[in-house]
Formats: sequence, C-alpha cells, structure tokens
Amino acid sequence: MKKYIFYLLIFCLLILVSCKETKNNLVQSDDKTSALKAGCQIEPVNIQNVKLTDSFWLPIIKRVQEITIEYAIKKCDEEGRFENFLIAGKQKSGTTRGEMPFDDTDVYKIIEGASNTLISAPNPKLERVLDSMIAIVKIGQETDGYITTWRTINPAKPPATWVPVIEGKRWESLQISHELYNPGHLIEAAIVHYEATGKTNFLEIAIKAADMLVRTFGDNPGQVKGVPGHQIVETGLLKLYQITGKKEYLNLAKYYLDNRGNPNNHKLYGEYAQDHMPILEQKEAVGHAVRAVYMYAGMTDIAALMKDKGYENAVNNLWENMVNKKMYITGGIGSRHDGEAFGANYELPNLTAYNETCAAIGDVYWNHRLHNLYGASKYFDVIERTMYNGLISGISLDGKQFFYPNALEADGVYKSNRGSCTRQGWFDCSCCPTNLIRFIPSIPGLIYSKTNDVLYVNLYASNNASFQLGKTDLQISQQTSYPWNGKIAISVNPKKESQFTIKLRVPGWARNEVLPGDLYSYKKASAQKVTINLNGETLAIQPENGYFNISRKWKKGDKINLNLPMEVQEVQTSSKVLTNANKVSLEYGPLVYAVEEMDNKNNFDKIDVSASDTFKVKKEANLLQGVNVIENSKLKAIPYYSWSNRGVGKMKVWLDYKN
Repeated sequence: MKKYIFYLLIFCLLILVSCKETKNNLVQSDDKTSALKAGCQIEPVNIQNVKLTDSFWLPIIKRVQEITIEYAIKKCDEEGRFENFLIAGKQKSGTTRGEMPFDDTDVYKIIEGASNTLISAPNPKLERVLDSMIAIVKIGQETDGYITTWRTINPAKPPATWVPVIEGKRWESLQISHELYNPGHLIEAAIVHYEATGKTNFLEIAIKAADMLVRTFGDNPGQVKGVPGHQIVETGLLKLYQITGKKEYLNLAKYYLDNRGNPNNHKLYGEYAQDHMPILEQKEAVGHAVRAVYMYAGMTDIAALMKDKGYENAVNNLWENMVNKKMYITGGIGSRHDGEAFGANYELPNLTAYNETCAAIGDVYWNHRLHNLYGASKYFDVIERTMYNGLISGISLDGKQFFYPNALEADGVYKSNRGSCTRQGWFDCSCCPTNLIRFIPSIPGLIYSKTNDVLYVNLYASNNASFQLGKTDLQISQQTSYPWNGKIAISVNPKKESQFTIKLRVPGWARNEVLPGDLYSYKKASAQKVTINLNGETLAIQPENGYFNISRKWKKGDKINLNLPMEVQEVQTSSKVLTNANKVSLEYGPLVYAVEEMDNKNNFDKIDVSASDTFKVKKEANLLQGVNVIENSKLKAIPYYSWSNRGVGKMKVWLDYKN
C-alpha cells in the first residue's frame, strides 16, 4: 500500500499508544472450547485453511485486497473518519466530520476486511497499517469503554440532523443514534483481527466497550432499558461470548433481542426497525432490510447456542416468508427505496428495486448460520445466488465504484444509485463499500463446512485446502471453471486411510429449482442429468437434502468428478408478482443475465423472448474482464453482476415473453 501523509501521523501516534498483546482478558482455552461447543455442530472450515486458486473469485478478492482497501482508507482519511477519533480523544481540536452517526464503522469494517486478508496470507506491512488504525481508534474511546465519536466530540450536535438531541446524554435517542450499532461493528471487526493476528490490541478495545454495555443495559436499578435501533451488536456480543466464554455477553445479546417489541422496556421504534412486536411473534420480513437480516442472524445464533426452539421457529418462519415472497431473482432483498425496506409480499419492482448491497451481505451471513444449524443445501442455494449476482454487482470491475442499491432495470434517466444512474466512487453514507471490503476477503471460508466425520462441499471454486476432520488430517482440492461451466474435479487426500462422509452440494439450479419455494420456476425443466463418479466409476446415487453423500474409507489419491450440466434457462415468476407478468429472465448455471443497451443498440426497447428461441453461449475473454455471453438473433446478454461497467445506459433483467 502507498504511504499517505496520514500514515505518518498514525505511526507517530503509535509512540503514544502501545499495542498491547496480553491475553489476560481472555478465558482459558478449555472454557473457550466449551462456549463454542454450546453452539452449532457444523462449523465452517477457516479461511486460513483454504487457499484459492480460482479464476473467478480470486481476482475479485485480490482486487478488494490490493485496490479497494487502499482506496477506502484514503477516502476515510479525506472525509475525516480517522480525525474524528483524534478529536474525540482530544489529540486534535475540531468538530465532527462527516454526515452520518455511524461513520466510525467504516474504519472498523476496513480493519475487518483487511484482517480477513491477513488470515489468508500474512502481510507484515498491512498488519502495521492496521495496528496504526487501531491505535487511532483507541484514542477515541472514553475511559469507561464508551465509543461513538460524534457524541464524545459534542453530544449536542450530531452530524445528522435527523438524530434528535434532548439533553445531550448517552442513549437518549437509541432508535436512531447508532450508539449500539457502532460498537457492534467494532466487536465484530476486533474478533476477526484477533483471529488473524493473535494480537489483543483491538480486542481489548472491544471487550472494554462490551463490558460497558453489560454494566449499562438491563432491568436492574440504575440500568438503561432499551434496544438497538440498528441491529448488529447482538451478533458481535454472541461472537465475543464464544471466544471468551463470558456469559454476560450472551445474556445481553438475548436481552436486546427479547425486548424488541416490548413496550414495557422502551418506546417502540415500529416496523421499520423490527420493533413493532416481540421477535418470536414476527412471521413476515418487514422494515429496513439490513437491520432485519442482522437481527435474524443474531436470532439464529441464539437458537443454536441456547437450543431455543422459540427462536428457531421464528427464524424459520421469517426465512420462509423472505424466500417465498420477498426475494429478487438476483438474491437481492429490500424492494423499497423508502426506508431501504422490504415491501409487501410479492412487491418486487425492477426499475425502483432497492436491493441494498449491505442487505445482500447480511443475508449471506444469516443463511450461513442457518446452514451451520441445519446442514441443508437450500441455504447455500440462497448464498450462491446472492453472491454471484446481487452482491458482487455492488462493486465495479476496477474496485473503485459502488452500487448502494442494485436495480434490475435501468432507463438511463432514473437515478437509482443515490443520485446516480451508475456506480459511484463513494457515498456520504459509505456503509456498502466498506461492507464489501469486510465480506469479500472472507469468501474462502464459505466453501467447506465440517463435523467430526462429515465434510460439506458447499461452493465450487478452485482451491487447495488442508484441515482436520475429526482426527483425520485431510487435504482436498478442487479444479473447476465454475461458474462458466459445471465440471468439477476434486482430489481427496487424507494423511492415512480414514472413514468419513463427503457431502457434495448439488445446486438448486442443477435440480431444476431456481430458489427454495415457489416464487420462481423454470419455464421448462432441464432434461440434463447431474453425474458423479469416484475414481472413474459412475455412482448411481441421488441427492439427499441437496447433497450427494459419499461415505467410505477414503485414501490418498481418491478423485471425484462432478458434472453439473449448464444450459440457458428461462425463469418465470409467480403470477402474484405483477411486475413480472409475461416476462422471463435468462440464467446460465448460477448466473443471472441482463441485457444492456450498448450491446443491443438497435432494438433494446423491442427485445423479447419467444417460445421457439434458441440460445448459444460463448466466452468473450476481452469483454468485462472475461465473461460468457448469451446470444441469439435478437439479443446479447451479459452476467448481471457485470452491468454498468461501460457507462450509463439502459438495462433489464426481465424480458417480454411471446408464446
């Protein structure tokens, strides 16, 4: 990374603020293990054990690591994100810079994404930069652990006019102040940094903040009653419980969740913040989509950690509603610009679709937890669809432009992206760019999951992985060109011959299922069959719960070949979605396709699909960094994620269908 001027200031500050590496705040390893065992039996294979070699995902991850992180640090410096910590800590005079009460979290999310980068590959230079950023964060923390810089700087003058000030006290405007959202992201990032480096300099800041929250909130005399306006502190506290074994964090997270919709605890925030009724009674995904999926993730953690059936039933009801009635074909969620919110059931407009990038990321986090709880492939059907389509569409191919919303149609006039018809270089509310930084480097940790004697292969991407499966030292590798074709070669190499089960996910699209449920379906089911062979012998097995299960004594050199045949498929929507009546979208494997005006200049407004149409798929290595395109005499379509990388123009995913 280049050394910007602000780095010099940061390194000077390191002389004043030491980066402690003591671990006296952490529990002994036996206690930590017992806390972890209280949760799910299925656990992800850590990204440090999975080395990507993939031609699709590795360039995207490297772009974030090598370009976007540096770019975002520079933007944060220019817009005063670091300066706010210095002003709060009285190392510098001034007023709050920036326009959002949650600007602190941009710094935390960059640290988290960079820490995931360190987990994948040691980088002493990057580690020093993070130590510098952490030192600045520490300056902004108050002595009792409180950390929200704008309120520390001047509690009577929030950066956003929509944050009310009554007496200038802490917690007086929890509905919108983001005073709990900020430490939530801090805790999440600090845990990843600790896991990446073994250092506790950031974790100690997080523990100090969490301990302050434990002292502050509750039903005891002198404590504050209330819940976060914007959820995420719950998942942070639950992760902190799992690495420390300190049950106060678990109890506080559950307190926040249990008291949503409780008018005896606080004045309710309403449906927008999922605070209109107790969470165990909520059966419809409503309100701000990011808040919602962060809350659902926390609820799933409680269901797993505490074996709580009430929570489990609630998250299942909410998931069914979202997937069956409120999800876009791209995996996007949150149809309304107004409130960045879910709409009514089947309300899925295209031109005005919101589909916030942060919501897509939060939905992946939630579905990953559900998979850890149940081991069902349907959760990875949602994850895969979201990742390949409505999530990475949020970042440009150069790594420096971003979609906040992700529309499914563009007319070249409607400014869907917070005042722009295309991606922007930054936003006054920059949560989405930094959330992409937070998430994308963690992608290798989604590929595999395991129990003592079962390996789940959830996603297909070329990689080499080494880890323990129970008592077995296992090396496994994948070679594939997925998502451009569905041929996957897997090598299995246990250190010694061992009995265990490998579960290979058969994606929903390869089972003629667009998404779980009946919101979408293929116009015509594919007649092609998925095949699997082991050491050259075809296996006559059928998927169970969306996985091919192979149980045997595995030995070095065993080879699996999985073939997921791909063809262009036409997708139709439930008749209850009026905006997509008599329309189809095109898919190839896990990719949703879109037509852009620049590829179809002469007939864009007249493009349709007929029952007699046939399509061909061809690779264009020099287009949009190399993509498969779908063509026929009427149209040329590109992967949805790659649209709007060539300037402003029209685009649509859903095409008129003529019988």
